Amino acid sequence: MLLDTPSLYFRAYYGVPDSVTAPDGTPVNAIRGLLDFMARLVRDFRPTRLVAAMDADWRPAWRVEVLPSYKAHRVGPDGGDQTPDPLAVQVPIIEEVFAALGVATVGVAGYEADDVIGTLATCADCPVDVVTGDRDLFQLVDDDRGVRIIYTARGVGSATAWDEAAVTAKYAIPGRSYGEFATLRGDPSDGLPGVAGIGEKTAAALISRFGTVEALLAAAQKAAESGDDGGFPAGARAKVLAGRDYLASAPVVVRVACDVELPTYDDRLRTDPVDPERLVELSTRWGLDGSLNRYLAAARSVYATAE
Repeated sequence: MLLDTPSLYFRAYYGVPDSVTAPDGTPVNAIRGLLDFMARLVRDFRPTRLVAAMDADWRPAWRVEVLPSYKAHRVGPDGGDQTPDPLAVQVPIIEEVFAALGVATVGVAGYEADDVIGTLATCADCPVDVVTGDRDLFQLVDDDRGVRIIYTARGVGSATAWDEAAVTAKYAIPGRSYGEFATLRGDPSDGLPGVAGIGEKTAAALISRFGTVEALLAAAQKAAESGDDGGFPAGARAKVLAGRDYLASAPVVVRVACDVELPTYDDRLRTDPVDPERLVELSTRWGLDGSLNRYLAAARSVYATAE
């Protein structure tokens, strides 16, 4: 199980009341919510390996250089990502708790959590469940390798597993083509403008026919040179050619990197903390007993069922 950790702790922060605080008044709603989410996910999907992917860089320079609009609307006055202060103070605590628990936490300089997830999903030697509320990661779905998306947009309690058939049913595209589709259609939440005049239905039709953005561009250029429609819906070829500069650069931004050099990590799902004394200190200081006990009980239930 690969956790899109930022997606989950943001959901926890906004989903759990900010009245949930530590004994000293520090907000811990995101921490407790995240641990409870993890307990539910482990109990429901029963992984034996678990990695919490982190954003070492939420807006990598190499993506912004190619497409300056990438996540530009999320940049705060100080150049940060507008993370609310009450959440920002909780992220280091989450990392400390994970370290004491023995939850593998992986972030790589210059890359987003999505890229860590893409690399781990690609190199895994077992089936993979990717937990996220971000549709961008639908591009990783792969029935042959057993990669599914556990989509949490409607809440962790009602999270559903998406395979290739689910992506096709929702978007009318080949199951592994969400990244190509999103590039063409655009995605305001990530600052992707898409191609002017091409909506969801046309984008789905074009990607279903041509497969990749590169193949689509080549077909549009060839059709323009030959003077035929090239299999394009009415008016779509001209729109594709008008957006050729964007389409030539956007794929490297939209596609998840799957070749990130990762640090050493131990992804075994642990039933006991690796540093019990430190975990007790953190639990006492931040008031985490209930959430930690629920998570550890869920982890133990995986192995008890297996036996």
